[in-house]
Amino acid sequence: MPSSAHEALPTSFSSLQFPIASQSLSHTTRLLHQSSQSAYNRLASISQDATFVTQVGSSLGLPIIANERCGGWYVPPGSRAGSAYFKSTDGHFGEWAFSKRRLNLQLLEIIDKNQGCLIADSTRRGKSMPDALAKTVPIWCVVLNRLLFEDDKAGYELHVPNGVVGPSERIQISAMLGGFVSDAKALQLDIASLRIKLSKPLRPFWVTPETIDFELPTRSSSLEFYPVVCCTASRRATGTEELDVGYIQGAGDDSESWSHGLTSAVFWKHERQLLSATPEDIAGLVQELVLLEKHKDEDKKIHSILGQSERLYVARLVAAARVENYDGVVICDEKPEETTNEPERLNHRNSLSLNCGPGKLGSRALRAELSRVPPFILAITSRTPSPKLLFSCATGTDLSVGVALVVLCLFFNDDHTLVPDGTTSAAIDKSFIRRRLAWITSAKPDANPSRSTLQAVNSFLIERPVP
Repeated sequence: MPSSAHEALPTSFSSLQFPIASQSLSHTTRLLHQSSQSAYNRLASISQDATFVTQVGSSLGLPIIANERCGGWYVPPGSRAGSAYFKSTDGHFGEWAFSKRRLNLQLLEIIDKNQGCLIADSTRRGKSMPDALAKTVPIWCVVLNRLLFEDDKAGYELHVPNGVVGPSERIQISAMLGGFVSDAKALQLDIASLRIKLSKPLRPFWVTPETIDFELPTRSSSLEFYPVVCCTASRRATGTEELDVGYIQGAGDDSESWSHGLTSAVFWKHERQLLSATPEDIAGLVQELVLLEKHKDEDKKIHSILGQSERLYVARLVAAARVENYDGVVICDEKPEETTNEPERLNHRNSLSLNCGPGKLGSRALRAELSRVPPFILAITSRTPSPKLLFSCATGTDLSVGVALVVLCLFFNDDHTLVPDGTTSAAIDKSFIRRRLAWITSAKPDANPSRSTLQAVNSFLIERPVP
């Protein structure tokens, strides 16, 4: 062999290079991971887990509550008694909290009527249950027990799942409960009416696919408490079992990253069609169904946000409403011509377009736009002493809620009566604003103004010149 050939050979192991093979292996690994996390596998996993949730609810005789948004995927509409909004972040270690925005008071009547409830949620791989079920719900139960049943000390104890929450963490959370109760009292909720809605203290229990044999209380009038069963929908996947092939634990989590606009409601409406499709065809089918359902009635509900009052409403789309039925319409982030198929129905004398735009940019723009709201409401009340007002935004839960909150703070007294000239005697600070927001979230539990929206509201109300 010529010497030149010997010189071309590698002289050490470290000089050996397989760039093509290395890149091919890395590329193949990525493709395999993407394939296992496909939309088809996610929907199939959700359907499988939902069967477990439905079976548990049926065996216990309890109504099923979906803890939005992840939990909403695991409860078919026909099996769903309601929705809850317990955040896992309020149960994260060292971040424990009782949410003053997400009060979940809408559950009380459901629990009392059915002598308990089951709350369904899930979590991604690596955990046996979400922090929302392990800690946020137990905190909520204790706070409500101490608010509504002050003489029943048995309800004061914090119950958490053994093996998930350790003794040290339980002690730390327990030490904070008094502060959480004080925060709840500062909201000045109508405790008397809440006591009518709930006649027994609450007690959490837990069930997962691995612990289905746990002894759980069935619905019974003889119990001294109402069971709140926290049900984790997904089994804990290790990746080593044959059952794990194609299965995704907590598949419904972070749906914005994989659903391509598909919602849980649309999925359950077309479940059979979607799961009958091939994995290759699923993306195209999802696009078709999303377009088909885009303008259906479920996206166009109108909600009263002042208890039994029929004065203030929020909606996801002005097109959802018969705008002529309102004395004033505030359009937060839509162009007037896009809000209805009949733009001429919008009387510009009775409508205000803030043109904030969607998302975070819209929340930031809201600061400058809010100064236009009080003069508009004053003009409406000068013509109609007890006006019916509609606030609209793209979601029906963010900007529209923020603007309605401003109106509640400036134009309504503590007894929910309208002050037409906007001269309420209350001193407006952050605590006052939180109390008014509690009015809204009690009437509309999915109201969820973003941090940026609330910052805009707080800045406008607190820093504005006092007449």
